Amino acid sequence: MTTDVDVLKDGMEGLIRAGHYRNKDALFKEAFRTLLEVKPSIRTEMAIELYKSEKISLSRAAEIAGVSFEGFKNILEIKGIARVVEVPSKEKIQRGVDLILG
Repeated sequence: MTTDVDVLKDGMEGLIRAGHYRNKDALFKEAFRTLLEVKPSIRTEMAIELYKSEKISLSRAAEIAGVSFEGFKNILEIKGIARVVEVPSKEKIQRGVDLILG
């Protein structure tokens, strides 16, 4: 008996054979892009997870989530997620001060 998973695999292979996609990677890319368009909440959750793991900046996360910088900060606050704030080293601050003061 054929399972739903088998039918999906056969269907994907059929789409590739028919020339709709070059390969499985191309098919998966489009499927994932479509998922993110259809379910914006998934896009937001992905942006949050990428931000929490420090793989992207706050501004990039906001862009991925499709909201403003301030809007993304609000989402993090509502979800109780601490923002990652990078504090410059004393040396970097001193170099900046020296540069400004001459």
